[in-house]
Amino acid sequence: MINEDIRDAEIRLIDADGSMLGIMPSKAAQDLAASKNLDLVKIAPQAKPPVCKIMDYGKHMFEQSKKEKEARKNQKVISVKEIWLKPAIEEHDFSFKIKNAAKFLKEGDKVKVSVRFRGREMNYTSSGIIMLNKVADIVSDVGLVERKPKLEGRSMTMILNPINKPQPAAGGKPPAGGGQQPAAGARPSGGQQPATGSRTVAGAKPPAAGSKPPAGGVRQATTINKSEDDGNA
Repeated sequence: MINEDIRDAEIRLIDADGSMLGIMPSKAAQDLAASKNLDLVKIAPQAKPPVCKIMDYGKHMFEQSKKEKEARKNQKVISVKEIWLKPAIEEHDFSFKIKNAAKFLKEGDKVKVSVRFRGREMNYTSSGIIMLNKVADIVSDVGLVERKPKLEGRSMTMILNPINKPQPAAGGKPPAGGGQQPAAGARPSGGQQPATGSRTVAGAKPPAAGSKPPAGGVRQATTINKSEDDGNA
């Protein structure tokens, strides 16, 4: 209710900037709003006296509509898909329907799985429980049971909820044991590797170019010559 439609004798008035102007006749409040080229809007009709506020009513309605539109935009609509099964369903048809159920759950929809019994099949409703539990086990990685199998008339139904799997955080730490491998041909941090088939003495320096052979080599040659002299004797 705005402007001249407000016919209360007295109202409690709030100015456009939110300040309280107190209780005054509605006619005086309408004149004050008109002097500011704004509207007088009743915002709390149940209060005594009713509370009115001076505002731009057109702008107020536009902002309200914009907020409602934004809320509808951010709202996720979850639909319920339904799949019908028979107690004597063939394996191929069963697999096809389960595949569709998993697809719906991955897309974020609820799935209502129903088993319909006809005639004498009502005497074997336990087979429906077994079948629905089998469905829940097969799609357990993408859906959880919201409502367990329940017999309603000639149909037994079960409702599945989709599972929202958390995504790994970007830039997360690598798993344990997943360190970097050394580049091909790179030297280990402990220094040079010894040549294949050679022995290395810790702390030994390589012989300088043109140097005499070590004493051990001379002693070995002497030993060999001595053995030859003993053989000739």
